[in-house]
Amino acid sequence: MSKSNLAARAGAWSARHRKFAIIGWFVAVIVAAAVGSGVIGTKIDTHEGSGQSGRVDSFLRHHFPQTSGEEILIQGRHGQSASSPQFRAAVSDVTARDRRIPYVSDVVSPYSPGQAGAISKDGHSALVSLQLGTKGNVDEVLAATAAAAHSYPSLRIAEFGDASSQKALNKSLGQDFSRAEKLSLPITLLILVLAFGSLVAAGLPMLLGLTAVAGTLGLIGAVSQLLPMDVAISSAVLLIGLAVGVDYSLFYLRREREERAAGAGDEAALHAAAATSGRAILVSGFTVMIAMAGMFFAGSRVFTSFAVGTIMVVAVAMVGSLTVLPAMMSALGPRVDRGRIPLLHRLRRGTGESRLWNLVLVPVMRRPGIAAAISAVALVALALPVLHMQTALPGASSLPRNVPIVKTYDRMQKAFPGGSEPAYVGIQAADVRAASVQRGIAELISEASKTGGLLHPITVQRSKDHHAETVSIPLAGNGTNATSDAALARLRALVPQTIGAVHGVEAGVTGNTAGTVDFDSAMNSHLPIVFAFVLGAAFLLLLFTFRSIVIPIQAIALNLLSVAAAYGLLVLVFQDGHLHNLLGFQGTSEITSWLPLFLFVVLFGLSMDYHVFILSRIREAVDRGVPAREAVVQSVRSTAGVVTSAALVMVGVFAIFGTLSLVEFKQMGVGLAAAILIDATVIRGVLLPATLALLGERAWYMPRWTGLRRSSPVAVEPAA
Repeated sequence: MSKSNLAARAGAWSARHRKFAIIGWFVAVIVAAAVGSGVIGTKIDTHEGSGQSGRVDSFLRHHFPQTSGEEILIQGRHGQSASSPQFRAAVSDVTARDRRIPYVSDVVSPYSPGQAGAISKDGHSALVSLQLGTKGNVDEVLAATAAAAHSYPSLRIAEFGDASSQKALNKSLGQDFSRAEKLSLPITLLILVLAFGSLVAAGLPMLLGLTAVAGTLGLIGAVSQLLPMDVAISSAVLLIGLAVGVDYSLFYLRREREERAAGAGDEAALHAAAATSGRAILVSGFTVMIAMAGMFFAGSRVFTSFAVGTIMVVAVAMVGSLTVLPAMMSALGPRVDRGRIPLLHRLRRGTGESRLWNLVLVPVMRRPGIAAAISAVALVALALPVLHMQTALPGASSLPRNVPIVKTYDRMQKAFPGGSEPAYVGIQAADVRAASVQRGIAELISEASKTGGLLHPITVQRSKDHHAETVSIPLAGNGTNATSDAALARLRALVPQTIGAVHGVEAGVTGNTAGTVDFDSAMNSHLPIVFAFVLGAAFLLLLFTFRSIVIPIQAIALNLLSVAAAYGLLVLVFQDGHLHNLLGFQGTSEITSWLPLFLFVVLFGLSMDYHVFILSRIREAVDRGVPAREAVVQSVRSTAGVVTSAALVMVGVFAIFGTLSLVEFKQMGVGLAAAILIDATVIRGVLLPATLALLGERAWYMPRWTGLRRSSPVAVEPAA
């Protein structure tokens, strides 16, 4: 066993200077967290959209920097119509209250000229619209709405808008993440206690994972000053950081324990773990980072921030596992097994072979062709729903349905289809009050009123600097389906023929539907580049690591199959509505636009972690002269326990996000948990050994033309 590799030297240095390594690590984490997260803070990227919608959003933010739209719904509970005196009195009361609030402007009554569309077709609902300055407090508007509702109990008076929905969303998310934090720690600790049989050994991976996440979030605060981050970056860092931090520690600790069980002393066992599992962590860490780097090619600032955040947290977790972890293990020595759970500790002693997986392996290796066929057919069947996957950017429709303000949104959608999330025609000119510009806008409104799929109310808003104007036009459909997309296409065809034809005018369409269409278009055009980079990097890594051209092809095929199965499961659950009661959401939802690519990149990175770990053991046995089939059996038996434990930690962490209220986080949690579970069980436990058994010695074939045939494989985790 060579102890000259980087991981071995890092482990040996940390063990010799353990006080410096431990204190230095925690000081660095505390300083990074305090400065980055506390003092500087994370700068959030306010850029939204791409393509036409992104360009329109950009100039609208410049001309409408101080406002956010709010709408107040007034409905007759007992059949009152908008023409009744009580209904009119309620509207007057609402508008009067709102006009008295500082920072509120452009309060528009449904009875104002040109606002006929603000009264529903059945005459029982009406909308009061207003603009709230960003320096204002939406609580004042909500309080005014509640007071009006109290004064007119026979009417339903409720509010929905940008600021009010964001306030409700932040409150819901705060409660969700608080619950997730309370659940994640005990669940992860329980899995680690089951894996190690002692409390101290289980606590070390938790400590590394949490400190890696805390330190990275601090570093991201500093980086975000130059490269603003997406609002969901902390969730992505927590998911990946806790998962890989715990996994790397688990690999290290389990190998050290195996060496001690084989008779090595404490120091020798630690050095062996550093030289073997430490090197595996090094290779796996760079593999995950290379996969995450694929997001740089997605053509989206959202993915750029995800790439930066996930690469940083993997790097921090990797550095911690190679430095502070061996230092703490050296300081603890035999005390690492303190807090033993008697029965569990006895079960966990020894080489780590899994009896359960041995029961699975026997029939798989006896009939590898049948096992491979059955498992592959099952995964293909699970993947079939992906053929009708629909994606959409998160909007109001993705909010948790049990939140009161979302119920108001649903009522608005029912009374004014498309009205709560309309399309916006953004218009920019030297002076939008010019006669030619106003004629163009009037022509646009006239043509939109006669075009199928474009609904009412159509409203107009002008910026205070008179350089921009917006025309709000509701679209048919739910905002993300084919009906809405067709309506958007008709509207985008109208703009160049009407207002867009006016000299000196820049015009385009934005809104949730437009943003989804543009985002999907941009991402689809970049998908081949992302796939080529990630698959190419994985192929080359495995080619040079194992000196086989068959192994990379097999690994990529198996990974793609597990990703497709996870996609199919997402469609079944969220888009088709199966098991929605179990997961605590109502109805159906399109798949979040950024999730398929994010899931692909993350799964490829994390699954290679397991793949390299298992295949390196198989290659060792083959190089020692063990027959190919027996090498597979021996290696899967010896690695199945640690791979299963590592996967359960990831599944436990990811599954917690499936309990959150926001649908996009549910989808991310369920998708990642399902993908890792499928990968660690069906792929690694059945398809991998079955296909290797069928391939036999051919699995290690390397053509002469590569120039790698005569060289030795890279020893990722050689036998100690």
